[in-house]
Amino acid sequence: MTGPEAPDDGFQALLDKISRDRGFRCASYKATCLRRRVGVRMRARAVHRYSDYAAILDRDADEYDRLLDALTINVTKLFRNPDVFRAIADQVIPALWDSPHPRIRVWSAGCASGEEPYSLAVLFYRHAERRNALAQLPRVEILGTDVDRRSLAEAERGEFEEHDFGETPEEWRRRYFTGQPPYTVRPEIRPLVRFRQHDMLRDPPPRPVNDLIVCRNAIIYFDRASQERLFESFHAALSPGGFLVLGKVETLFGPARRLFAPVNGRERIFQRPA
Repeated sequence: MTGPEAPDDGFQALLDKISRDRGFRCASYKATCLRRRVGVRMRARAVHRYSDYAAILDRDADEYDRLLDALTINVTKLFRNPDVFRAIADQVIPALWDSPHPRIRVWSAGCASGEEPYSLAVLFYRHAERRNALAQLPRVEILGTDVDRRSLAEAERGEFEEHDFGETPEEWRRRYFTGQPPYTVRPEIRPLVRFRQHDMLRDPPPRPVNDLIVCRNAIIYFDRASQERLFESFHAALSPGGFLVLGKVETLFGPARRLFAPVNGRERIFQRPA
């Protein structure tokens, strides 16, 4: 046998164990996604039975961390999908900047190692710079959250390798990041961003309400019921007139389509009606 055992032979028991041991809500994720990512870790450890892999998890805490890292889909880059960030810069940030709110609160949900919230911070900084309004920049508060502690520890460091800049204009890398690899977020950008562990499936959304929620390429891995609950949660967590940005292959469906108005359908930008 070259791959994991048959689906009914220990897979559900392994998922139950993961949920019990680490509080990871396997039941909310699509089974095909879970099976594929568990299989990657099983091949890495040269085992083919789910029960054998469960035994490895019992004796190797580091493998548990590697598994959870695989399950939480931590794949990202700075300014990933540049068209989305251009749309945010052109259509979202000016509206938020000109709002009467004393604070502009942004939630990057499922931020992995911080690329997305730092990218958003650069956009806000550039906007303030063009408006000759850097003194107003402290009103911007960007919160990056993720369920994975290891990814958040990387995010706190604000250090990135050359490959993280594959979709970043070279001028921006030089202007907003310092040094040689690993490049570090410049000190004028760093204070805009903070990080916190948060499980969007289990924990209530951050409070107070947000003006922008960015959650890209995470929802697609959840089952439909979990997606519907998240859309309702995002709606409740947004201020009237606030914006929601999803991933390019994600969209609203069911009751959620009545909760948000499309702003840019191509780039999956929506708005909670005022």
